[in-house]
Amino acid sequence: MIAKPDPMHALKCHQCGPETEDVVTDLPFKVRGNSIVIIKDLPVRQCGNCSEYLIEDAVMAKVDILLSRVDASAEVEILRYAA
Repeated sequence: MIAKPDPMHALKCHQCGPETEDVVTDLPFKVRGNSIVIIKDLPVRQCGNCSEYLIEDAVMAKVDILLSRVDASAEVEILRYAA
């Protein structure tokens, strides 16, 4: 039986074409009108050529949970993604 390749590890950049690679980075998310949340140490697939990135569904589900817990009165908040 031939193993199916993991689709996230064979993704090509939608902008310029090269394969993306696993990296850990910090990304901002705008939530509610005036709040920005920076999530540190976020695992993503990123293009080494143009820096376009992709977030896996399981990672984004956890990001959604983190963002739902943000203090609505905070203008900027910094959270750490923990696997």
